[in-house]
Amino acid sequence: MTAPPQPRPRFVSSDQFTAMLAERILGWKACPDRFIKSGREWIPRNRFRPLTRLEDAFLLLGRAARNFNLTSVDGQFTAEVRMGVRTGRATGEPKARTICLAIGQALGLEAPLNASPGMGRR
Repeated sequence: MTAPPQPRPRFVSSDQFTAMLAERILGWKACPDRFIKSGREWIPRNRFRPLTRLEDAFLLLGRAARNFNLTSVDGQFTAEVRMGVRTGRATGEPKARTICLAIGQALGLEAPLNASPGMGRR
């Protein structure tokens, strides 16, 4: 008798989420202490932080989506990202994290453990 499949965890760590974004969008390979880029180049994991660094979040956004909308009302950011037929939407702070959560949703990725409560999929 075979055991039923174990349910997938609902959430991943922020580090796992970052690795999935880097692999899916940038084509990087995630290693324990670094990301391997094309052409045998690499960067340390701690130098790519799209959930906290706006520059890294915009790198992902520029590569991932041609259609996106970013708004801010009273310090709350909303990001809506369209990738093909899927749309991801997130609301919260900080801006970099909100952008990454919307991208992750559009890709169908699990949210990191401490994700913003304003996430929603369209």
